[in-house]
Amino acid sequence: MNMVAATDIHMRIAAARLLPVVVLDRAEDAVPLAQALRKGGLAVTEVTFRTSAAAEAISRIRQHVPDMLVGAGTVLTKEQLSDAAAAGAQFIVTPGFNPAIVAAAQAAGLPIVPGVNNPSGVEQAMACGLDVVKFFPAEPSGGVSFIKALTGPYPGMRFVPTGGVGLANLASYLAVPAVLACGGSWMVDARLIRDGNFEEISRLTAEAVALTRTR
Repeated sequence: MNMVAATDIHMRIAAARLLPVVVLDRAEDAVPLAQALRKGGLAVTEVTFRTSAAAEAISRIRQHVPDMLVGAGTVLTKEQLSDAAAAGAQFIVTPGFNPAIVAAAQAAGLPIVPGVNNPSGVEQAMACGLDVVKFFPAEPSGGVSFIKALTGPYPGMRFVPTGGVGLANLASYLAVPAVLACGGSWMVDARLIRDGNFEEISRLTAEAVALTRTR
């Protein structure tokens, strides 16, 4: 894996402080959604492979919103990883730690942020040369206090907590130095996307971005 590329991706995610986790049922919604995020002040998104539209959605965003950093999320198989890479995904996010997927991403030169929620997962990531992981599901796994506990034995690891993160607790997560950024879906709610309410997505995104700037 190109470590320079991985570092650049991590820096861009860290600068955003937020990683919207998007579920798209229709590929045609991808570009309006990306434009809504940009209008709200975010230039990064994670399109999850929870629907068949994911690969085409990533491809459309890369083509029509070229300044948007686009990752593929919920990547569970090598086939999905291959589809994500072919679509132009710039990084990979997984809900858990699958050594085969991590190895395949690294072989493809794609930065990967695998999911962990315990010390063993952190150590697996370290053994693969990774220093950024997704902490998932964040709130059910112990939230801020658990992340703080992990930073004791693993001071070099950085976390992207996702799962139960929202406006009410966003600031408390971002106040932890080891937190690179927070993942969340509240600003890209599937209902808003289905209804074409991209103005509301922009508003919610701007609201969240403003919170990250005032912590």
